Amino acid sequence: MATTGQLTDLLGHCGAMGYDRITFTTDYGLADGFPGVCEGVIARIAPAVRVLHLSHGVPPQAVRQGAALLAQAVAHLPDAVHLAVVDPGVGTARRAVAIRAGGSVLVGPDNGLLVPAAEALGGITTAHEIVVDEPEHATFHGRDVFAPAAAHLALGVDPADLGGPVPDLVRLPEITSTAAPGSLTSEVLAVDGFGNLQLAATAADLATAFARGAEVEVVIGPARLRAVVGRTFADAEVVVLADSAGHAAVAVNLGSAAARTGARPGDAVVIS
Repeated sequence: MATTGQLTDLLGHCGAMGYDRITFTTDYGLADGFPGVCEGVIARIAPAVRVLHLSHGVPPQAVRQGAALLAQAVAHLPDAVHLAVVDPGVGTARRAVAIRAGGSVLVGPDNGLLVPAAEALGGITTAHEIVVDEPEHATFHGRDVFAPAAAHLALGVDPADLGGPVPDLVRLPEITSTAAPGSLTSEVLAVDGFGNLQLAATAADLATAFARGAEVEVVIGPARLRAVVGRTFADAEVVVLADSAGHAAVAVNLGSAAARTGARPGDAVVIS
């Protein structure tokens, strides 16, 4: 198993396969220098590798929303090292992992963040722990653990050289949605920057429950909205539709469904 100082030496012994891109997803935001510092660490190790910043706008500590964002994006991204850091357990005993899936490698904390994306890429091939020297700072593993590992993997280091296999990856609890003619029960999976509410229910669930053009009531906590099942945002003031990721969603045309309802990820939604 490798330490940080030994990773460079592994390059002489690993296979030739590498990646010319690292995608980068976090809850760091853009107010601080955290994303740029991590990119700088990558550039010092692998200066020719391009970093594609997918998003740094995942809400703080919102592991499920980060997992959904990454899982919905990877099918549209090139084979790459997909680096993702939404890590409420930073500095604790939670593991750092590298997961092979499809033609890519996913790097991040073992807290359920990476597994949906790995499944979207065709399923987990291998998973290995990233074992390094204890970082001097326990609060910035993005810089001290994950970014260096991603850079070395992009240069061709095999995940198996970073640590032992992980047979028991942490998985997020499954969300159950129920669809029947005239009724759809689910929960808010994510809220985007426009205030649209993406539901855990799929477009197929929505089609099972309602025909396009149906007038429905959306109940989220104390909020009740009259809406129309439509195809696009302009079909009604409040519209329930299938979004670009294949999920059911609630949107307010030229407005914010999140602001209108106060809804947050995890809130129960009943449409009838």
